[in-house]
Amino acid sequence: MKKSLIITLTALLSVFLLTSCGTTKKTAFPKMYEEEPLVMLVMPPINNSDNVEAKDYFYTTMSVPLAEAGYYVLPPAMTMATLQRESAYDSEMFIDGNLSKFGSIFGADVAIFTIIKAWDKSVIGSRITIEIEYIFKSTKTNEVLYHRDATIVCDTSTGASSNNGLASLIILAADALKTAATDYIPIAVKCNKTALSDIPAGKYNAKHGADGEESALATKVRLTTSQ
Repeated sequence: MKKSLIITLTALLSVFLLTSCGTTKKTAFPKMYEEEPLVMLVMPPINNSDNVEAKDYFYTTMSVPLAEAGYYVLPPAMTMATLQRESAYDSEMFIDGNLSKFGSIFGADVAIFTIIKAWDKSVIGSRITIEIEYIFKSTKTNEVLYHRDATIVCDTSTGASSNNGLASLIILAADALKTAATDYIPIAVKCNKTALSDIPAGKYNAKHGADGEESALATKVRLTTSQ
């Protein structure tokens, strides 16, 4: 009897600890639930990495996870043309400024800033490591509604293995070739989708307003995905 009681209490304690240590979406992103934004404006990424094309990869793929989450994302081509015409292509000039102009011009509730800190390709290691910071700022209050600093490690290996020395070298060479020839657009899509997997559901999503108790990732995360 005592043994059964101890096991039961231990199980309950484990559940309590797991529950209490978790962070819900409503706790992690309260301002998203308060403002209930609908229209998202993706600002051109701030690229601090060595990959000069990373800015384009992320800009063209940010709308995918946001639309799937239930938000209206302003068309990238249209907004880019307008931003370039208004000399607003460099997001560095606006990230700490007053964003109300983007609300009045585009009708956006949120301006999304991304800072690409690193884009490192390891041919021998068969992986691409990307570090990116996401900052969602309200165009009404300039407050940060959602923030994440994510490191995404994308496995680009073929998945093959062998105990034979020659075969292992061939697999290693195949992995290196695959990594070198990687299409970065799918990588950027997966990176954004993984890092924003816990964004609160927007008004065009059936879970809108009902997902507050779901688990949220930490503000700073390291995640792994595959090509």
